[in-house]
Amino acid sequence: MKLAGVAATRYFARPDADRTGLLIFGADAMRVALRRQEVIAALIGPEGEAEMRLTRIPAAELRKDGAALMDAMKAVGFFPGPRVAFVEDATDTLAPVIAEAVKDWREGDAQIVVTAGSLTAKSALRKIFEGHSNAYAIGIYDDPPSREEIEDTLKRAGLHHIAPEAMTDLLALAKALDPGDFRQTVEKIALYKFGDTTPLAPADVAACAPATIEAEVDDVLNIVAEGRTGELGQTMRRIEGQGVQPVQMAIAALRHFRALHFAASDPGGPGAGLQRMRPPVFGPRRDRMQRQAQAWGMFRLEEALKLLIETDLTLRSTSKAPQMAVMERALLRLAMMARR
Repeated sequence: MKLAGVAATRYFARPDADRTGLLIFGADAMRVALRRQEVIAALIGPEGEAEMRLTRIPAAELRKDGAALMDAMKAVGFFPGPRVAFVEDATDTLAPVIAEAVKDWREGDAQIVVTAGSLTAKSALRKIFEGHSNAYAIGIYDDPPSREEIEDTLKRAGLHHIAPEAMTDLLALAKALDPGDFRQTVEKIALYKFGDTTPLAPADVAACAPATIEAEVDDVLNIVAEGRTGELGQTMRRIEGQGVQPVQMAIAALRHFRALHFAASDPGGPGAGLQRMRPPVFGPRRDRMQRQAQAWGMFRLEEALKLLIETDLTLRSTSKAPQMAVMERALLRLAMMARR
């Protein structure tokens, strides 16, 4: 049988131990691996592997020894409890061997879990599981995770009290990151909030989300965008001492002001524009950039972008002018523009 959507998500969390087997396939190996880990852990429990109730069979090994899957499926374990025979990275060339094991499966045998890459609708592996009355086939696609999947990930990490604004940020983050990176970020947030009973806030998400710009460079860009000219020189000396290169500074400034222009030119306003950005902007940084975009306006931001592009071209040319001085002069001009 074939499972998809919400039914598939629920089955991964609470699989049926009496099923013959499960095929998980998809082009994204990380997504497939995460789902396989989830379903096997739900089947055999946290001690299942230590109790030798999980048998891993790489596809290459099964090609050499066609009886390996049948042996693993029929073997009697030393410890009581459900068992899993896991075939990793299978292809259609293994379909006859897997089909034979599925056909001979009896109640009490180890459940067969098979992972594979992208499979067509005519795939022999898919036909084995989709056509079986007691087995499932689930395709994993590159669609953004659903709200239910995200909430399930948060619950498993121990995060139950989440402010609506923080959930909005997490939904955006889930769409921007790979599944593995998102899960690691959620685990980081859970550690960050350990012992803290207050609801998860946007500032907490922002503190744990992967940074897109180095903090020191970000400080400079905020000084420039907010017209705080008196603070620029000292901050530039600090980041220059830390090894930040002028071209790197120019790229970061272009990225920042393009984001402000994108936000300022959105028909729904800067707030709506920042919500649509990829990668997303979170918490206090989002509020700050919204204020900057409103203060500059779309047309002045176009002037700022023109200046930054000219500066970037100068830095990449054969000009003999000191590059950091050229970059600092451009940033100072921008800071002066912000004060008008």
